[in-house]
Amino acid sequence: MELVKRHVSDKSYKDLRDRDLVKLFRKNGDESAFNELLNRHQSKVYSYIYSMVLNPEVANDIFQETFTKIVTKMDDTYNEQGKWIAWTMRIAHNATIDYLRKQKRYVHVSGPYDEDDSSDYFERMEDEDVVDADDQMIMNEERSDLMRHISRLPEEQRTVVLLRHYYEMPFKEIAELTDVSINTALGRMRYALINLRKYFEEDRQQELKHAKQ
Repeated sequence: MELVKRHVSDKSYKDLRDRDLVKLFRKNGDESAFNELLNRHQSKVYSYIYSMVLNPEVANDIFQETFTKIVTKMDDTYNEQGKWIAWTMRIAHNATIDYLRKQKRYVHVSGPYDEDDSSDYFERMEDEDVVDADDQMIMNEERSDLMRHISRLPEEQRTVVLLRHYYEMPFKEIAELTDVSINTALGRMRYALINLRKYFEEDRQQELKHAKQ
């Protein structure tokens, strides 16, 4: 596709909504519009991919593959009625799952989950209004522990945890993105929380053991 240059300032691009940037790129091949979309969302997309594969080189390859597909498919498969980032995350998710399946590390789990029965692990991570340096250090350690434990989860459980609590995606969209029923998505969250509680309990037992020595 030949890119057409447009006389729009960088500031003007930053003020545009995603849907407007998409229209500029689709109708006029506006490279700057696409670059603004990339700059706006690349951190979220890459972070999701990396949190699933836990390998920076692999994550970078999948990230590049994702945006190659986005450029080639935006004229054909993107529905302007939907959110561009949701569409992009679906492509990133599918590319990531394809990789994991090829590695034969994809684990299927399901079970009941009550959306109201959430863990306070995530809630206490979200409070950034901390003044005391010691409190901030504790929060940083808790975040580190949480991500370490999330990385231990089976891929399907890790997916729903990240999409739900870090990208604030409702379970209906998670189910659509991962091509499962809402009950299955809820079940994966249930198992994920059970496992996370178990991992944190293991940490607590280890701390008690060391304290007695």
